[in-house]
Amino acid sequence: MSYNILLVDDDVAQAHVIEQIIHDKMHYKTQLVENGQDAIDILTSKNASGVDLVLLDIGLPGVDGIEVLNAIKPVKPNLPVIVRTGYDDLDLAVDAMKAGAVDFVQKMDPPEKLKRSIDGALRRHVLNSEMSMMKESRKGRGASFDAIIGESPSIKEMIALGKKVAQSDIPVLLEGESGTGKELMARAIHACGNRAEKPFIAVNCGAIPENLVESILFGHEKGAFTGAVYKTFGKFREADGGTVFLDEIGELPSDIQVKLLRVLQDGEIDPVGSKTSLKVDVRVISATNRLLSEEVKGEKFREDLYYRLSVFPINTPSLRQRKGDLMLLVKHFIQSFSAAEKKNISGVSKEAEALLSQYSWPGNIRQLKNAVFRAVVLAEGDELQLGDFPQIVSAVNNGEDESDYLFDDENGSLSANSILMNEQNEDYRTLSEIERDVIMSALEFYNGHMSKVAKKLGIGRSTLYLNWKSLIFLITRKQPVNFLLGETYCANQS
Repeated sequence: MSYNILLVDDDVAQAHVIEQIIHDKMHYKTQLVENGQDAIDILTSKNASGVDLVLLDIGLPGVDGIEVLNAIKPVKPNLPVIVRTGYDDLDLAVDAMKAGAVDFVQKMDPPEKLKRSIDGALRRHVLNSEMSMMKESRKGRGASFDAIIGESPSIKEMIALGKKVAQSDIPVLLEGESGTGKELMARAIHACGNRAEKPFIAVNCGAIPENLVESILFGHEKGAFTGAVYKTFGKFREADGGTVFLDEIGELPSDIQVKLLRVLQDGEIDPVGSKTSLKVDVRVISATNRLLSEEVKGEKFREDLYYRLSVFPINTPSLRQRKGDLMLLVKHFIQSFSAAEKKNISGVSKEAEALLSQYSWPGNIRQLKNAVFRAVVLAEGDELQLGDFPQIVSAVNNGEDESDYLFDDENGSLSANSILMNEQNEDYRTLSEIERDVIMSALEFYNGHMSKVAKKLGIGRSTLYLNWKSLIFLITRKQPVNFLLGETYCANQS
């Protein structure tokens, strides 16, 4: 296959030598431009589709190689770029790799080194393109509303609203607790709309340092402030034609709220340090785990911006509101993580299912996903057991759930001082019987932290697991427990 390589170099004589090497040794086509701005113009135009790789001189006069990279990567993020450096420009090579270059070669390297670099970059590019095509062929489920798992009425209502709004450009505000899948919902709306082929750019407003919010969202000019070594586009220009997803929108500083309001009203942004405004065409989907209406009342969020963002509000229900979907989600996560971990896990035990169903899941689907992932890693059999969910059991045993599962002395739990050496002046109990009671008591004392219990008691984790599972089996049924002669049984059991 004949590839087309764009060679960007101001040293025309040396560039012709490189062209000859590429023609003779690789049989690829070349196109030469002598400055960075011409390269940007070509690579951001409709003709860019004919370029398969860029060989870029890092030390161009005027618009240098780093600026070229920063300009083209938002437009052509998958286009492989190899930078050429002098022996004293290794620091620039590192900066270029950070800016998106796939490799670098030095100008005095032998032709064989240049050939290896170009062939390797093109090979990886072809593989990545094939993988992208495979993902696109499965896009129907991976990026649409089909990816949202659930049969509960609240989820069906959420999906129905999302489908209605997907084909328009109306601003959407997703409201719900952390971990309820707001970004998944935003991606589904984007994927099923008329901007599906354009970028989807997600921004976590709560994770950006306050002094960088404006620059990251709207971009900045070179030299606009201390440390602004290169010009940047900003998230809104990266998303031009597509969708910007602003997560945790309530965290935006008040001065940035004013600038965002202008984007929504006029479709214009003002990069930091720029004297001119720039037009952008983006759809804005925002999300919050706060009640923005209350933030408006408290004058922490602009009222005019709130009404602009919340034209079409959609609630993402908590897992507590859709408990019927719990085991559907668990099954889905087990399948995904079992494949990733190369395990053959078919489901969960009845005891583990009872525990998962009774827990309130304050972290919602994100917490459930992490818990199942951890359980799959811990699992030794073909079913997830109680012992594979140590954090959930610990939370239940600490009373962190909405139900009170704590054992007390009235219900028959053991304290360190209540462990009997013998029963009503009868013969002494065996050491194994007493050991079990000690383990149960220690598990309660250390709040279910198995590693700490095993270390303090000087026993193996396998012994601990055996006894711990017996205790939790009883906890999940909320039944009082007696311990007689080392045997655990339910006091109300017939």
